[in-house]
Amino acid sequence: MDIVDIKAIEGPNIYSPKPVIRMLVDVGEYEDIPTKDIEGFNRRLLEKLPGLAMHHCCFEEPGGFLMRLQEGTYIPHVIEHVALEILNLLGQDVKFGRARRLEKTTYNIVFSYKGKFAALEAGRLAFRLVNALARGSDLDLEGELERIKRYCAEMELGPSTAAIEREAKSRGIPVTRVGDESLLILGYGAYQKRVKATITGETSCVAVDIACDKTLTKKMLTLAGIPVPEGTVVCSEEEAVRAARELGFPVVIKPVDGNQGNGVSLNLENEAEVAEAFRLAAGYSPRVIVEKYIRGRHYRVLVVGGKFVCAAERIPAHVVGDGIRSIRELIEEVNRDPVRGEKHEKPLTKIKVDPVVLRVLARRGYTLDTVPGKGELVFLRENGNLSTGGTAVDVTDLVCPENRMLAERAAAMIGLDVAGIDITTEDISIPVEKSGGAVIEVNAAPGIRMHLYPSMGESRPAARAIVDMLFPQEPPRFPLVAVTGTNGKTTTVRMVANILSAHGLKVGMTCTDGVYVGSMCIRRGDCSGPESAKMVLLDPSVEAAVLEIARGGLIRGGLAYEYADVGIITNITGDHLGQDGVNTLEDLMFVKSLVAEQVKPEGYAVLNADDITSVEVKKRVKSRVIFFSLQEDNLVLRKHIAEGGRGVYVKDGFIFFQEGDKSVSLMKVADIPAAMNGRARHNVQNALAAAAAGWALDVPAETIRRALSDFRCDESTNPGRLNIISEGNIRIILDYGHNPAALEAIIGTARSMNPARMVGVIASPGDRRDEAIVKLGQVAGRGFQRLIIKEDEDPRGRKPGEVASLLLEGALSAGLKKDQIDVILKEEEAITFALENAQDGDLIVIFYEHYDSAIEAIRESLKRRRKTPAAARIV
Repeated sequence: MDIVDIKAIEGPNIYSPKPVIRMLVDVGEYEDIPTKDIEGFNRRLLEKLPGLAMHHCCFEEPGGFLMRLQEGTYIPHVIEHVALEILNLLGQDVKFGRARRLEKTTYNIVFSYKGKFAALEAGRLAFRLVNALARGSDLDLEGELERIKRYCAEMELGPSTAAIEREAKSRGIPVTRVGDESLLILGYGAYQKRVKATITGETSCVAVDIACDKTLTKKMLTLAGIPVPEGTVVCSEEEAVRAARELGFPVVIKPVDGNQGNGVSLNLENEAEVAEAFRLAAGYSPRVIVEKYIRGRHYRVLVVGGKFVCAAERIPAHVVGDGIRSIRELIEEVNRDPVRGEKHEKPLTKIKVDPVVLRVLARRGYTLDTVPGKGELVFLRENGNLSTGGTAVDVTDLVCPENRMLAERAAAMIGLDVAGIDITTEDISIPVEKSGGAVIEVNAAPGIRMHLYPSMGESRPAARAIVDMLFPQEPPRFPLVAVTGTNGKTTTVRMVANILSAHGLKVGMTCTDGVYVGSMCIRRGDCSGPESAKMVLLDPSVEAAVLEIARGGLIRGGLAYEYADVGIITNITGDHLGQDGVNTLEDLMFVKSLVAEQVKPEGYAVLNADDITSVEVKKRVKSRVIFFSLQEDNLVLRKHIAEGGRGVYVKDGFIFFQEGDKSVSLMKVADIPAAMNGRARHNVQNALAAAAAGWALDVPAETIRRALSDFRCDESTNPGRLNIISEGNIRIILDYGHNPAALEAIIGTARSMNPARMVGVIASPGDRRDEAIVKLGQVAGRGFQRLIIKEDEDPRGRKPGEVASLLLEGALSAGLKKDQIDVILKEEEAITFALENAQDGDLIVIFYEHYDSAIEAIRESLKRRRKTPAAARIV
């Protein structure tokens, strides 16, 4: 057995609206062997994972999977359930999974998850465990689970960042995590905000630099009249001792640019302690602060956007004696608490034994082997940082107005939008000026674990305050239009983008020839998948997105977004059948309908009422629907409008919008250049879909009208789609059509141009079924009087000449004679041959693979034909 591929699909996908892991597994020799026939397999499996006995499976009740095992199920099904059970053991409550044969011995195994990194590891571990058990060997499951836990502690978002993510998502704000870091992008395009931990895109770099320099922070606070401890900076042990004498004991020693309590020693009462503390601090920074020790409790106040949010008292790491166990054993017991993690991945952090702990104990005459009395509280540190094992008690309601204002002034003086103000005072309910307390530090990127998960007291909305600051009002509207279908996607995408651009928005667009931001192409190639979509959605200059969504991208990567404002399905016809488990038109509808399903409830799915398969998609959508049709009396359209829905249709040569009883004429079809006065029926349909999208987004009718009037099928506006080139007495159509329906549409348009003779230059992608390639040849054979058959440069698994032979078979069966057909495999040579042999009155229809090389071959051929260097005229 082998894992062919494994990946996390993080957006909505054809399997689930929630994230899933997709594994391709080649089961090899286990293809036809039920698990009951693998000696001892079921017993060994249940011994390892007894929880599997409670899985429901298809029986929808506990024990369902156990019944399947006893009946005899197959290895892919077992891997699916083992992966889910491993995730359950890792704390993820997930149940959805499926396993389906893809081809030969390769299976598609899918299961849901909540934490991506654990899920990927769970999939790999499930495969290894099942493989081992099938072969009668063993695997250290407990050890593997611990390894995954440690790995995930490093990789998953910590509590603070995860809380911000949850808060943003609860408001419908899309969240993108960048790589494996804690950097989050909230929102899309020009309206996005960025957060890393609690540093935001609005946080001043200068303010962070000030906050990281404790000496400079104190100087800034002193300028504002905010009380701070008296102190000085030293660079040697001797200087530290001398400074402590001058300040008077007790003192505090800490690194100038330390954080999280590292290297901090409090309440030092003699020179020996000062010398030892200096050596500890110097391990973190060459410059060390010696300052007067302020007695009192340690408080952290959170200020966001200049306003007090909440406060917590930080309790230093400690244990409580039971009269039996040593301090070392008590620490081990505390660290077994599941809410404590190694670092920041959980609400609390495990207590680490280091020189500071040993020194604090020694000052009381204790060691790690000391057994404290029952109920005795033994502090292990003097600072209360959560990162060193401390705990927190919420005191938000106790903070007096004066101290709230003090914290706000401190944050403002440093210039931080999110600040953690450390205050030491005897009582936070008494103004610091009266209690003799002081502001000890002002922290950039303050952790908010203590406010979210206090050991005592109320959880406070720290994450909400940060998101409120970033989005003080409702997030700005970012129009997102997704377009899928078998044919017409690219032209429709370009038309919609033209409409939104005319509306004054900077549009990001993806399609089969590239990624565009405004008028600039930032990446060339087929860019109709989720990675290209992300390029647009995360570009900080983009104000609206129009995304072409192809079948392959949907299957392999899902959607790059959660919800669109408009989802368009142009049509669904039989293309790509037999690939990626999509074998029927119903399968294809199921895949493409995802674009319509993932539309906001207040948004619109735009569906083709003239295409029966697209009409079926309406049953799957939860949003509002706009139907479009070339016929005003289309029954689906009429019924929908009668029920109060919206429709876009053609009547007497005009495009109409209608909702209920109210109809409005948008424009003449003849005023849309791409529609060729209605002769290019497929482009009329594309224009209807695009106009519907504009209407759904509240774009004024005049703007839609102007945008469609300006849209031409030329090299600059719609390259490679019904481009017409005129040269003397011959005309050329250049188009990307590569399936029977597309060829029929272009042939129909070409025939309406009344040529003397129609010549086709055709090919077919090699990954189509034989019968689909033959059918394409038949369509071409019926439509053209002369045919040049070529092949794509990418054979997609076919042998040279194999596709051409199938196309030839189809063309001959449609009635063309052999002497009317030429087979020239290379695209440029086929184009050149067609143009060199063109006759006056010919219309040569070229279906290309590579646009740039095809247009260049046309130009060179026409130059030779004219015997002049002038370029071809694209009209």
